[in-house]
Amino acid sequence: MDIFADVIDWLLDIVWNTPEAMPLMVLLLLSFGIFITVRLSFIQITQFSHGLKVVSGKYDDPDDEGDINHFQALSTALSATVGIGNIAGVALAIHIGGPGAIFWMWVTAVLGMAIKFTEVTLAQEYRITNKDGSVSGGPMYYIEKGLGKNWKWLAVAFSVAAAICAFLTGNAVQANTVADVMASDFEMPRALTGFITAGLVGAVILGGIKRIGYVTARLVPFMATIYVLAGLLILLMNYQMVIPAFWTILTNAFNPQAGVLGVGSGTLILTLSYGVQRGIFSNEAGQGSAPIAHSAAKTDQPVREGVVALLEPFIDTLIVCSITGLVIVSTGAWDMHHSASVNPSDGAIEYVIHETEDPEQQNVLFFENGVPVNGEMQRYSAVVDTMYVDRAETEYFTGRIEGAGTAPVAFSEDGQILDRIYGGVVETGAPLTARAFEIGLSPLGAGGGLLVTISVILFGISTSISWSYYGDRAAQYLFGFKSIFWYRLAFVGMHFVGAITALTTIWAFGDVMLGLMAFFNIIALFALSGVIVRITKNYFEDTEV
Repeated sequence: MDIFADVIDWLLDIVWNTPEAMPLMVLLLLSFGIFITVRLSFIQITQFSHGLKVVSGKYDDPDDEGDINHFQALSTALSATVGIGNIAGVALAIHIGGPGAIFWMWVTAVLGMAIKFTEVTLAQEYRITNKDGSVSGGPMYYIEKGLGKNWKWLAVAFSVAAAICAFLTGNAVQANTVADVMASDFEMPRALTGFITAGLVGAVILGGIKRIGYVTARLVPFMATIYVLAGLLILLMNYQMVIPAFWTILTNAFNPQAGVLGVGSGTLILTLSYGVQRGIFSNEAGQGSAPIAHSAAKTDQPVREGVVALLEPFIDTLIVCSITGLVIVSTGAWDMHHSASVNPSDGAIEYVIHETEDPEQQNVLFFENGVPVNGEMQRYSAVVDTMYVDRAETEYFTGRIEGAGTAPVAFSEDGQILDRIYGGVVETGAPLTARAFEIGLSPLGAGGGLLVTISVILFGISTSISWSYYGDRAAQYLFGFKSIFWYRLAFVGMHFVGAITALTTIWAFGDVMLGLMAFFNIIALFALSGVIVRITKNYFEDTEV
C-alpha cells in the first residue's frame, strides 16, 4: 500500500500539482479552451441566448429520440458539477492561491463554456440507441465512431478512467465528505450516515436515468437556489465590501500577495494554476463527464443540446462559485482566525520546535497560558492563536503536546490526556465557507454554518447520483449492457464503504483518474475540432435562433 500511495502521489504531481510550472492538465485545458473558442467564433457569447431558449423548452419534441428533456439533462449534469466543489473547492483555491485564484476560475469558466459545447455536441452526434430503446453516448463513442476503430484503445482508456473515477471521486469521496460533516456537526456515527445516504442513492440510481433526471431536476434547482439566495443576502447586507472584494480579487490575480496570516501563495504561477484547477474541478469542462448525461437528451439536433451545456460553467462557476468567493473575501473570513476545536493529531497540524540539546524535549511542545514557549503550532501552515482547554475559551491551555510531528498527544498541566483543545485557527475547504456564511448572516442571528452543512449534504448525495450514471455508461461500453445493474449495486456498496473509511489515497487516486479522463478526452476534442465546426455551421445556417 505504501508503494501504491507513492505511485499515486507521483502521478498526481505530474497531472495536477507541478509547483515550478503550470501543471500539465491546466495547460492542456486552457490551450484547447482558447483554440476552440476562436474556431467557434466565441460561441459562448454569441449563442448564449439560444441556449436559454432551448433549455426553456421552446424546441422540445417528446417524439425525438432520447430519454429525458433538455432541462432534465442540464439538471443531471449540474447535479454533478454544482456541488461540494462550489463550497469547498472555492475556499481551497482562496486558501492556497489567494483571492486572485477566483479570477482564474472565471477565465476557466468562460473557456469552459466553449469546451462543454464541443464535447456535448459530439456526444449527441455519435450516441447510440440501446436494445431497450434508451440511448448511450459520451467520449468513448465519439472517439470510436468519430476517429475510427484504430482509436478504440483511447475510448477504452477513457472508459476505464471514467468507471474508476465515478466509483471513487464521484461516489466514495462524496459519501466520506457527508459523513465527516454529520460526525463533526451532529456527532452522527459514520456507519449510520453511510447506511442512510447509500440507501437514498440506491433508491434513485437503480431506477435508471429517467428517475435520476426526475430527482435531479427538482433537487438541484432547489438546493442551488437556497444557497445562492443566502449568499446574495450576505453580499447585500455587506454591500460596502463587495466592490473592495472585487478589487482584491482582480489585483491579486496578477500580483498575488500572501495574507496577514500567510494565507495564499503570493506567487502568480500557483495562484493561476490553482484557480484554473479548482475551476476545472468545479464545472468539469473537458473532463468528458457531462457529455454522458447530455447524450440522453431528447433532440434530433446535436448542436441544440450543446448550447444547453454551455450554460453549465456559467451557472456553476460564474454564478455559484463567484458568490461563494465574494462571501469569503468580503467577510474577511479567508485571512482570520476562527474559534474551533482542534485534535492535536489532525493531519493539518504541524509542529515547529526550537532546537534543543535535551533529547527528551525534541518532540515536545510546551504551552503556558495558551501560548507555545519553545516553538510554534501551525494549522494549514498558519500559526494558531491562543489555545484553551474548554470550548467556551475561558481556561488557557497550560501543558504539553508530546510526540509532536509523529503521534501527538496533548496533556494538561496535571497530566490528563486532552482529546481536544480549543482556540483560533485558519480554516479551509467547506469549514471556511461555513465560517464566512456564519459571519455574513450573524446580524440576522441565522445559522449560516448550518446552511452550508445542509448544502454539503445535499450536494454530496446529488453528485453521487449523477456520477453513477457516468460510471454505468462507461461499464456498459466496456462490458456490455448487462453490466449496468451490477455496476450500480457495487456503486451503492462503495458509497457505504466511502462513508466509513479514511480516503486520503483513494481521493488522490480518483483525482488521477479524473485527470486522465480529461487528458484522453481533450486529445479526441482536438482531433474532432473540424467536425464540430462543420456541425455548428450547418445548424445555424438552417435554424432561426
